[in-house]
Amino acid sequence: MDRCIYGCSIVSFLLLLTASALPQSLEPGHHNITGSGGQINSNSVLVALLDSRYTELAELVEKALLLQTLEDAVGRHNITIFAPRNEALERDLDPDFKRFLLQPGNLKSLQTLLLSHIIPTRVGSNQWPEDNSGRVKHVTLGRDQVLHLSKTKGNGKRLVNSAVITRPDDLTRPDGLIHGIERLLIPRSVQEDFNRRRNLRSISAVLPEGAPEIDPRTNRLKKSAAASVAVPAGSPPVLPIQSAMAPGPSLAPAPAPGPGGPRHHFNGEAQVKDFIHTLLHYGGYNEMADILVNLTSLATEMGRLVSEGYVLTVLAPNDEAMAKLTTDQLSEPGAPEQIMYYHIIPEYQTEESMYNSVRRFGKVKYETLRFPHKVAAKEADGSVKFGSGDRSAYLFDPDIYTAGRISVQGIDGVLFPEVEEETVKKPSGSVKKVVQTRRGKLLEVACRMLGAIGKDSYISKC
Repeated sequence: MDRCIYGCSIVSFLLLLTASALPQSLEPGHHNITGSGGQINSNSVLVALLDSRYTELAELVEKALLLQTLEDAVGRHNITIFAPRNEALERDLDPDFKRFLLQPGNLKSLQTLLLSHIIPTRVGSNQWPEDNSGRVKHVTLGRDQVLHLSKTKGNGKRLVNSAVITRPDDLTRPDGLIHGIERLLIPRSVQEDFNRRRNLRSISAVLPEGAPEIDPRTNRLKKSAAASVAVPAGSPPVLPIQSAMAPGPSLAPAPAPGPGGPRHHFNGEAQVKDFIHTLLHYGGYNEMADILVNLTSLATEMGRLVSEGYVLTVLAPNDEAMAKLTTDQLSEPGAPEQIMYYHIIPEYQTEESMYNSVRRFGKVKYETLRFPHKVAAKEADGSVKFGSGDRSAYLFDPDIYTAGRISVQGIDGVLFPEVEEETVKKPSGSVKKVVQTRRGKLLEVACRMLGAIGKDSYISKC
């Protein structure tokens, strides 16, 4: 393990041990093993653990906050430490398991692992069980953890569990000794805890889903984030164009993300500027360009709609037609926006496509951005005529601009939605109603009897 993970804390480990190793009541030159309160001296096995071969294990002990526990242990009895060499902890250990041990939430597992390497008994190499005596069990300082000492048959290598003792009696001190082992001993409980944590990380968690949400703009169920991400770039917009538009001329621009947003697929602002410049250079459409840019925010809104993937066809009245607009028609709040909305069709149409439609179907109605009004078109004089009566206009300058997602068609009149007038049917003539007086029962019977014999003329009221 990288020593800098622990802040190069061997020195601090040594200071902690030596600071507690100076009893206040000792005479100069007198050396004892332990003092009162579990204090240790410089000849302790814990100080010997700072040998260059076992510094990684010493740093783990400090990381696990086990210094006081081990001081108390050597203060009561001898201990035996089975210490893996530094290489076993630096290179041979699984990196995932190493990270698991160093996480603060796994402190208990790290303590259990380290304490399982220490037994509260002095067991030297000469006390090892012989080949024919089998394994000898020793309880460790860890909770319910035991170590089995044995020898291999044939070569007589000393084993602790299944790890080979590479340096028996490597460091011996009055309060304990250290045996060097080839690798780290991992208790079953620590291994199972690590496996559980690893399995939990590999499981893809299912996020809880609440009640379905309704999109207030479309009155439909909101689609999940995964569904929205799966839409490929350049696909037609999901929302209808009326939902992506600004709520009204006096409010903010369209809520749809603009060209700088995460779903930017097309530079709509650049195309709107391009078609307005085309109108100005074409000549005869300055009023239309002035309304789009200066009197309204429609140019900005059209740019955002085009950036989101919508297509538009603009029926542009020429300057001569715009000059016929009266003050009353333009004085109402939002009137310029409403007039222009009625001249924008959320489809991509050219002169050829519109003329083919009216020739085939006779009369065609196109949706407009002035929802729910539609503009009617029909064939007239070899061209396309929009509207009817005095409020009609002909396709005058076809295909002024047909690029990208915007088409501009020049017309010679300003269009207005048709107003449905209620026709009240009045009666053609007055009908004279004659009210007859009600006759009595007796008079009615008498008249019937006289009429039967032809004498009803005797009574004037019959």
